[in-house]
Amino acid sequence: MSNKTVANSQPVSVTEDLSHSPELGHGNSPAAWTCVSVMLVGALVACVAFVLGPAATIAFIIGVVIMVLGLALGVVMKAMGYGVGGSKLNNSGH
Repeated sequence: MSNKTVANSQPVSVTEDLSHSPELGHGNSPAAWTCVSVMLVGALVACVAFVLGPAATIAFIIGVVIMVLGLALGVVMKAMGYGVGGSKLNNSGH
């Protein structure tokens, strides 16, 4: 490695706003949290079954089914108004 400094090096400045405002919609909603939580449980079941080997094929399939159900649950909850910007999440002032 060399200890030489780079000539004419200029500091780098960032000109754009790097804030992560809530308007970005990163899925911080009950529908998203429920979807991810259920899918994580399904992934855990599938991973444990995978490690156990061919004897746990049915448990692996059950884990995959749980993950698919978690995805469907998230979509249904979003349709019910629990997604980002959903009608059930609006503050009514009470």
